[in-house]
Amino acid sequence: MPTASAHQIDLAPSRALTNLSAPELIERALARGEGVFADNGALVVMTGDRTGRSPTDKWLEDTPAIHDNIWWGKTNQPITPDQFDIAQRIATEYMNSLDEVFVFDGFAGADVNHRLGVRVVTQLAWHALFAETLFIKPGSASDAGDGSWSQDWTVINAGCHSLTEAQQKELGLDSPILIAQSLEKKTVVIFGTQYAGEMKKGIFYAMNYDMPDQGVFPMHCSANIAIDDPSNVALFFGLSGTGKTTLSADPHRSLIGDDEHGWGPGGVFNFEGGCYAKCINLTREGEPQIWDAMRFGSVLENVVMDKKTRSVDFADVSVTQNTRVTYPVDFIPGATIPSVCTHPKSVIFLTADAFGVVPPVSRLTPEQAMYYFINGYTSKLAGTEAGVTEPIPNFSPCFGGPFMPRSPAAYAQMLADRIKQHNSSVWLLNTGWTGGPYGTGARFKLAYTRAMVTAILDGSLNNGSFESEPFFGLSVPTSVPGVPSEVLRPENTWADKGAYKAQATKLAQMFRKNDQKFEMDDAVRASGPKG
Repeated sequence: MPTASAHQIDLAPSRALTNLSAPELIERALARGEGVFADNGALVVMTGDRTGRSPTDKWLEDTPAIHDNIWWGKTNQPITPDQFDIAQRIATEYMNSLDEVFVFDGFAGADVNHRLGVRVVTQLAWHALFAETLFIKPGSASDAGDGSWSQDWTVINAGCHSLTEAQQKELGLDSPILIAQSLEKKTVVIFGTQYAGEMKKGIFYAMNYDMPDQGVFPMHCSANIAIDDPSNVALFFGLSGTGKTTLSADPHRSLIGDDEHGWGPGGVFNFEGGCYAKCINLTREGEPQIWDAMRFGSVLENVVMDKKTRSVDFADVSVTQNTRVTYPVDFIPGATIPSVCTHPKSVIFLTADAFGVVPPVSRLTPEQAMYYFINGYTSKLAGTEAGVTEPIPNFSPCFGGPFMPRSPAAYAQMLADRIKQHNSSVWLLNTGWTGGPYGTGARFKLAYTRAMVTAILDGSLNNGSFESEPFFGLSVPTSVPGVPSEVLRPENTWADKGAYKAQATKLAQMFRKNDQKFEMDDAVRASGPKG
């Protein structure tokens, strides 16, 4: 493996607390006033002003070695090598000024043939616990190797320090928040935000760049496998809040992972060792596996808790709608450890349609699979990014645009090659609104969505009858066990049919406008919306 040793922070050993266990980190966090216990044993923490990612403050070092491989634009904003070096120097000086820092050494990638050694340096004990949970610990049950570790990437989380005006001027930037990444130096530096998700997404971004060179297709998806059939693997693609974690946590199936995976020559493998679930309106009845995973060793972010009873109110969104819980994969009963499996039989694209016009489930042709993957339609849900307070219709290429350094067409081709080679079926599942747009309609019932997923995964839906939907050209089943037939066709759930047609036409036109941004084969482009 390449090494990032030239870019490590030089820390005095007496001040660097390395690879503390989860109980030790929890003890430190409590002693330092970083968090408190909830009644379920989870550590409750607050992330300050930023309760979601800060995409407009993310910058990528532009060098000749990587320039031509990058999809430059709003997602990948360039900074110069000099700017990155300044940021790294500021972070190093800040971390070395502290009385103590925490260091975690682990892996991203459960497949020993395709993984990166990651060092995370943090100021906060709970950030180190987050890293210890989300990445793979050497020598643990999740580590399929021999326990040895070598370093590829470094994350320097100086998120408690907001850049001063003088430092902003030196950097040539105008924000106290900065997430800077160098694909060549293999380093991420973080300023001005304590939102822990920036660490995990920085390494996901790294995997999305490094893995294709190893013949691995990196994916923003969850994955699970039938308990009684190791060939029945399912992938769930989607942005935050569309259901990746909820739908993959299935008591009848074994969890591989909830968010980030690779599809390599040998099959699918988890990039992570833990899960990072949204917990807005979480209930034991609705999501029992996630509910039970909230115990000692897990971390609850930005939830509202009664100070006397220490009971968490998951319906209270006064801090943020992006409340989160972090827990190890093996907190889910029956999870596959190490998190590796064979090639997927079913691929499911999740979209939260804020217009309320996309069918709840439809089967895609190979050409449609490429079309809807490269467009990546969903809605940004409230709280997942700074400034997002209600669902906003959004096209996110490959259902993970904010984390994709390379061209969306390159990732789409990787998907097309693999679904063709392994004869995987592909489905579009709308977990968003029905009966009207956001504000008028209602979100699909989770019970209906689960019934549709069950019918996909047991093969019964593929063998049923289908009819074409007029606006998007999608193939919609005429029946699904456990789901009222009228729910399957969106127009049937709208009281105002004219309003439905207007909204469907509007969204279809948005697709057509968006698809002009990408190179596509004629057959792929022709498979898009008809309206």
